[in-house]
Amino acid sequence: MRTITLEEHFLADSFKEKMSSIATNAGKGSKTVAANALQAKLSDLGEMRLKDMDAGGIDFQVISHTASSILPSSAEESVRLARAANDQLARAISAHPDRFAGFATLPMLDPKAAAAELERAIHLPGFKGVMINGTTNGRFLDDPSFLPIFERAVALDVPIYLHPAEPPEVVRKAYYSGFDAGVNYALSAAGWGWHSEVGIHVLRLILSGLFDRLPTLQIIIGHMGEMIPFMLARINDRFIDVAKNLQQSVPEYFLQNFYITTSGFFTNPPLLLALQIMGADRIMFSVDYPYSTNEQGRAFLDHVSISPQDKEKISHLNAARVLKLKDA
Repeated sequence: MRTITLEEHFLADSFKEKMSSIATNAGKGSKTVAANALQAKLSDLGEMRLKDMDAGGIDFQVISHTASSILPSSAEESVRLARAANDQLARAISAHPDRFAGFATLPMLDPKAAAAELERAIHLPGFKGVMINGTTNGRFLDDPSFLPIFERAVALDVPIYLHPAEPPEVVRKAYYSGFDAGVNYALSAAGWGWHSEVGIHVLRLILSGLFDRLPTLQIIIGHMGEMIPFMLARINDRFIDVAKNLQQSVPEYFLQNFYITTSGFFTNPPLLLALQIMGADRIMFSVDYPYSTNEQGRAFLDHVSISPQDKEKISHLNAARVLKLKDA
């Protein structure tokens, strides 16, 4: 069974240099062995990545830049870093076009420049959409300043993958502090906070009326729907009488304008719920490499209790259709 994965990350040389410079200036010590191993996998766009894909039974990765807590110091620097990251990924895709495609990274500090970079990147080899990591300086994407990015995505007919990132400092202090540092981080990130924030982000985009303005816009979210499928009926109950600016109900937008992926979730119940709520045509397989392993993802896909037809859709057919990949 062919597999295409959509939430698979890398760390660009341009961002790695920026991170190293900041760490040196801050006088921070060396990383742990585990952190060094993770960064090595993130940094590799060749032999190591392909070896891990082959070992885990992954045929094709759509690669995107990893979420980073390091923000450029200026809008101009953000453009430089994003362009360098996209160009680096384009070179890797050109070297392995039968194994890699890409989502562009954008200089979100300057939304107009971000729209321009989206236009440029989509014409690079193998780019199929864009990934945006969380809020920008505390601003959600329903802020009107980000509208040019959505308009450009619609004009180019490409999806936007909305991915978690670290919360703003004020949120981190209010919601995710008071415990051991490791617990604080887990609570703010993959243990809860990331998924909650993307869920809020999705609802804000819907409630803003974005999809009435741009009805063909398609957004992908990971982690089995970032809590929303579980909450969708209650969300509808709470908003149906108050969101009077919308032409449709909140669930209708979610089911028409969003796809979800399985990234990082490897148990049956969330997928079975998502199938009931979304249907098999709106779910795509992902691993979240290298934060999760290809072996985890493939084992889950192989053994999940769903029909062969649905499994084929989720494993590769939906991704091929949505991203216009050459895949049977």
